[in-house]
Amino acid sequence: MTSSERQPENPVSGGAGKHAWFSHDRLGMFIHWGLYALGARHEWLKNREELSDDHYQRYFENFDPDLYDPKAWARRARLAGMKYVVVTTKHHEGFCLWDSKVTDYKAPNTPCGKDLLTPLVEAFRAEGLKIGFYYSLLDWHHPDFPIDVHHPLRNHPNAEALNSGRNIANYAAYMREQVRELLTGFGRIDIIWFDFSYPGREYRGLPGKGRADWESERLIELVRELQPDIIVNNRLDLPPGKLPDVTTPEQYTPRVAPAIASQGVLWEACHTFSGSWGYHRDEDSWKSPEQIIQLLIDSVALGGNLLMNVGPTGRGTFDARAIAALEVYQSWMEVNGRSIYGAGPSEFPVPAGCRYTQRGNRLYLHVYNWPYRHIHIEGLADRIAYAQFLHDASEVRWLSQTKEVDSNIGVMVPEGMITLELPVRRPDVTVPVIEIVLKA
Repeated sequence: MTSSERQPENPVSGGAGKHAWFSHDRLGMFIHWGLYALGARHEWLKNREELSDDHYQRYFENFDPDLYDPKAWARRARLAGMKYVVVTTKHHEGFCLWDSKVTDYKAPNTPCGKDLLTPLVEAFRAEGLKIGFYYSLLDWHHPDFPIDVHHPLRNHPNAEALNSGRNIANYAAYMREQVRELLTGFGRIDIIWFDFSYPGREYRGLPGKGRADWESERLIELVRELQPDIIVNNRLDLPPGKLPDVTTPEQYTPRVAPAIASQGVLWEACHTFSGSWGYHRDEDSWKSPEQIIQLLIDSVALGGNLLMNVGPTGRGTFDARAIAALEVYQSWMEVNGRSIYGAGPSEFPVPAGCRYTQRGNRLYLHVYNWPYRHIHIEGLADRIAYAQFLHDASEVRWLSQTKEVDSNIGVMVPEGMITLELPVRRPDVTVPVIEIVLKA
């Protein structure tokens, strides 16, 4: 059995069966949306600019996404080839998109006046996408969350005194109640994405936070009790021996597939189209079409998923740059999706400037650097039954080794190799894919 045919073992749930959909679907949409969309200059603006609750309150008092249409969001996600969504129910600012019963800091109490999470869940389910909830372990608004290295008041001259009345145990209990609401009020939830732990990050005598603060073991027991089949990520700082369901490298592509104790794990890279997770009006670092397609291919080629983020505006829309990026996925996945869905890594040595994914006897060669006429491939001599471009099913012919070749005008094919014959001009596809059918 090749690596593409194996499903990774799930160390928590005892096998890949109930999580097999995750490794098959490969591409999901991350949505970061909250009060920071009004600031429009980074989702961490309260932290970066060390804003007080009073200053930040202006965003709460003016939050009114009157153009919010979750059906349009869900439709764009489906057309882009995304199979699941993970939405920030509460980010570090502490603001909740749903009608939580344990806080007033929520969407229904803004000028918006309503729960924003329920219609989103319904819309994405209607488009056939699985549902994931992001929930921040940090909360810069909650009165019992102690000031620390990431808190906006970390440099306040009275930070230590301000901390004196804060009780992290009360906050941990608050989190459990909110997680209970999320996992009992919206039907089946497929993923819960906690974010994040930093136990070693002391700052000016203010300790970081980890499993003891979050009471992570109690929290994950509650999650498993309420939603036994849910996927839980790796940011709870669980003790050794209590492994997560999925590992989540952020804003980089691993050089090799992540592992825990030398064992392969389910994993998912998460990335932004630009540099921020939330809506950033003035940001000018948006990735090129080639980069965002290659992020997906690179992940799948190593056996992982890609969770690609959109940060909606304060009026509840995807801005033109995000729509254009999603349309890049749409155009590419419409014709190349079968090199992604259900595919994984290949054990064959890949030519320079290319990536392989494989699904059964179908080997997919993603050509990053278009050569002049030929690609030389090791390990496939006498193994190929057929080859074609995936975008249009046009045949790709190949050369095998022959002894009589004029080296001045002929292509030399070494023993054990084959050489694909390509058109001089690259096809009009962001990343061309050649589907190679292997002999049984």
